[in-house]
Amino acid sequence: MSVRRVMGSETEYGISVPGHPNANAMLTSSQIVNAYATAMQRARRARWDFEEENPLRDARGFDLARELADTSQLTDEDSGLANVILTNGARLYVDHAHPEYSTPEVTNPRDAVIWDKAGELIMAEAARFAALVPGSLPINLYKNNTDNKGASYGSHENYLVSRSTPFADIVRHLTPFFVTRQVFAGSGRVGIGQDGRSHGFQISQRADFFEVEVGLETTLKRPIINTRDEPHADPEKHRRLHVIIGDANLAEISIFLKMGTTSLVLAMIEDRFIGADFTVDQPVRTLHEVSHDPTLKHLVKLRSGRKLTAVQLQMEYFEQARKYVEDRLGTDVDPVTQEVLDRWESVLTRLEADPMLLRRELDWVAKLELLEGYRTRDGMGWEDARLHLVDLQYSDVRPSKGLYQRLAARGRFDRLVSDEEIAAAVDLPPEDTRAYFRGRCLDKYADSVAAASWDSVIFDLPERESLQRIPTLDPLRGTRQHVEGLIDRCRTASDLVRELTGGN
Repeated sequence: MSVRRVMGSETEYGISVPGHPNANAMLTSSQIVNAYATAMQRARRARWDFEEENPLRDARGFDLARELADTSQLTDEDSGLANVILTNGARLYVDHAHPEYSTPEVTNPRDAVIWDKAGELIMAEAARFAALVPGSLPINLYKNNTDNKGASYGSHENYLVSRSTPFADIVRHLTPFFVTRQVFAGSGRVGIGQDGRSHGFQISQRADFFEVEVGLETTLKRPIINTRDEPHADPEKHRRLHVIIGDANLAEISIFLKMGTTSLVLAMIEDRFIGADFTVDQPVRTLHEVSHDPTLKHLVKLRSGRKLTAVQLQMEYFEQARKYVEDRLGTDVDPVTQEVLDRWESVLTRLEADPMLLRRELDWVAKLELLEGYRTRDGMGWEDARLHLVDLQYSDVRPSKGLYQRLAARGRFDRLVSDEEIAAAVDLPPEDTRAYFRGRCLDKYADSVAAASWDSVIFDLPERESLQRIPTLDPLRGTRQHVEGLIDRCRTASDLVRELTGGN
């Protein structure tokens, strides 16, 4: 009935070595992660614990055989690449030849913005630290989703949902929502098609890379609805919806709405509140067509025979959400849920009137205005290669180079959170999820943490013959309220484990 739920995001950053287009991406990504790990000045580096992971379990009720899986799906294997757990509860590692930042678990879209933006600061610092290593070359990082040469890298979201919710309901109601969510969550892209060879501008960076409606893959035959069933929580109670269709956003309001509206739609699905049938005819094709039309005039055809624009379909979801919140909460609506509703309606209303009214709030609109400025000034057509460079430069994480970063510093974007909150989140974990326990342990007992994952922290203690696993299966336990006093009074990890295990 609200936007509150356990959620988080994962972003693979684009990477390049200027002047060296054939540089080994896995090596340079490892340099980025290792440079940041070294700068953390921890006596030892905890490894990631893969024991509880099962990336081949499918929500449709089966496990994909390992011999049939693409190697990119085997995320439960230790590849030996750089992999660091941060004191803010996040994970920084190399994935598919890209440095990836996975936020700690949060409980609302505002916090999702804070810890996602903290990842940008961490990546910018990591690149700076890597450049300080003697003999190294500068490495540039981009918070985007494609190299415009046919390759795409992910920006994923994760939402904990009730296991009792039929997965077929999730597919039915989320597919039309994801097909049209890009009108406020797209990052904008120069070029049409996976390789960007066709000229023009589109709303989403990821849309052209999706080929099927439902599936387990994330790098091949990408599906609108991903079926990976790896909850990182009690599997009897929860499933983790792994969303791979979103763009990597820089604008805070785009991130906020992307996470907030999705959480609210999931709440309606869990409560079986959505009565209307929004099923889209040919959803993959429609996803592409919506992205290719920044005028937002393209008509989406529903299987019921109705035709309406993507904005109008989103407005139908909004109306359902507004009624849902009123029905379940009345006037007792929490501030973050109310802000999601207010901004959702405001953004959709203005998109329908004139998309350019959102230039201070949405990535794709801000980028389009920037590009149109260059086109007008220099008489460029969309085929001009310089526009691709502007597109890329928008996503550069360096404060002095990135066009988004420079525009934001000049007050050209509306903000939701403060620089102070983001800076604090670089080192500190959220206080209301198990990430607090994980982050505090990494900070206070770094020498004794052998490994960790989303659902455990493993200690290596001198007086114990075996490693000591402390499970954290409940994402809403291990919070500041639960464990701050315990961690504050336990001087060593041995003291902590003794208290948690009753002295055994």
